[in-house]
Parts: sequence; C-alpha cells; structure tokens
Amino acid sequence: MEHFLQSISNILQKTFMIILIMELIIGNLGNGYLLLVNCMKWVKTKKISFVNQILTALATSRIFMFLQFFKNLLISSMYPVSERTSGMIQVLSNSWMIVNHFSIWLATCLGVFYFLKIGNFSNSLFLYLKWRVKKAVSVVLLASLVLLVLNILLINLEFNVCISEYQRNVSYSFDSHYQAQCHRHVLIIQNTFLFVPFGVSLSSFLLLIFSLWTHHKKMQQHAQGSRDARTTAHIKALQTVIAFLLLYSIFYLPLLIQIWKYEWMKENLFILFCWVVYIAFPSLHSCVLILGDMKLRQASLSLCCSA
Repeated sequence: MEHFLQSISNILQKTFMIILIMELIIGNLGNGYLLLVNCMKWVKTKKISFVNQILTALATSRIFMFLQFFKNLLISSMYPVSERTSGMIQVLSNSWMIVNHFSIWLATCLGVFYFLKIGNFSNSLFLYLKWRVKKAVSVVLLASLVLLVLNILLINLEFNVCISEYQRNVSYSFDSHYQAQCHRHVLIIQNTFLFVPFGVSLSSFLLLIFSLWTHHKKMQQHAQGSRDARTTAHIKALQTVIAFLLLYSIFYLPLLIQIWKYEWMKENLFILFCWVVYIAFPSLHSCVLILGDMKLRQASLSLCCSA
C-alpha cells in the first residue's frame, strides 16, 4: 500500500512539473507578445493609449515575476535548507512580494479602467472620476504603493522578530526555524494585503453588472435591441473582469489553505501544487487579455498562420 501511494505521489509530482513548465512557457509567450505588440505600436505611432500603457506595464511586471520565480527555484536547488541564511530568505521574500504586488494591482487597475470607461451612472462622483479616468486609475496605483510599503514594513518587522528568536537558539538552520515559527505569520500578513485588490475588482465587477442591468432596462423601455454598442462593451469588460476574479480566486485559495493546514507545507507535493496554482494566474490571464482584444487576437492569429 505504501509503495502504491509513493507511486501515485511520484506520478502527481511529474504531472505538476509538466503543467508548471507549460504554464511558464505560455506565460512568457503571452506576456512577451503583449509587451512586443504594444512597444512596436508605440515606436510606430509615437504614442500609446492609457489602457495599452497599463497592459505594457502589466506584461513587464509578469515577465519579472517569472524571472523571480526562476531565481527562487535556482537558489532553492543550489542551497540546501541548512545553508539558507536569514538575509537570503528575506531578500527572496521581499522580491517576490514586490513583483507579485505589481502583477495583481496593475490587473486591478485595468478592471477599474474598464469600469470607469464603460460604466454608465448619473452619480456626480462617478461622472467626475469618469472624466478623469487616467488620474483616477493613477491614484489607485499610487495608493497601492502605500499598501506595498506598509506590507514590506510589516513583513520585515516579522522577519526581525524571527531573526531575534533564532539568534537565541542556533542549534538548527534559520530556514527550519522560519518555516516552523514565522512563515505562517508572514502568510497571514500577505493574505490581508492581497484581499484589498480582490475587493476592488469585485466591487468593479458588481457595479458593471448593475450598470449593464440599468442600461438594458433603458433599451427595453425605448424598444431598442439589447445588443447595442454599449451593451457589447459592457459584456466584453465583464468577461475580462470575471476571468481576472476567477483566476485570482484560484490563486488566493492555496494561500488560505496554507494558513488553515500549515502542516501540509512540509509535503513537497503540496508545495509544487501551490506553485502550479500561483503561476496559472499570471500565465492564463495574459491569454484572456489577448483573446479579449480583437486587434491582439487577430495579430496573434496572423502570427500563428505565418509561422
């Protein structure tokens, strides 16, 4: 029975590794394509729209995210647990937190942009923000930087406490002490800050649904077709935001499981599963953005056909 379970575990590990490699390839190709197309358009026309600025920054942040992931894997393979110092773990944690922050918040800003651009409300505050959509989205991004600084301060404060506790008893490696005593607290802090962009995106999604519903009612009252240009724009924006929320929920789930069932972190299979879920978010979201944009979709199809 034990041999059978071990065989199943080995098969699952190999399966997760194949999925992870495929996600990394798709993610690098998708985000690289987004970056290349927008940069070429920028060079050709000498200008770039605000939404394409967000997409370019988002694709760049996710490429850096994949590079940071490779760096983490490389260091993990080069240095055994006993040789990982507190400074090494702290730098890796902070670096991952920064690239992950920009990946999530730039996607959130994209959802806020669609909401302000496509939403239809008579509220004076909404109209004020709608007329100044670029400034409004920029403020959201700047506010996220405040949260990033606060997140880094709290995480590093937890690290300093962890280092102080470790220095009193150096009979085992810092990595073992960190995993046993501090990692769960770090996860709780990170999850708290990660919930903020999810709340912002969820609010944008619900308001877009309400905007579509009110617009649909107006169209029915005027005996017009329900598939006018504004309705189509609403639906496309909703599809993009739904995809982001779905992928973000999948991304967020293993983080909650890690806190709830922290003892599972000792299992390599569970850690590998978590990485597969983490990387699925930035990899697949780039594909959603390409498929949701008619110009990007057509350009990608023509590129595939020419290849």
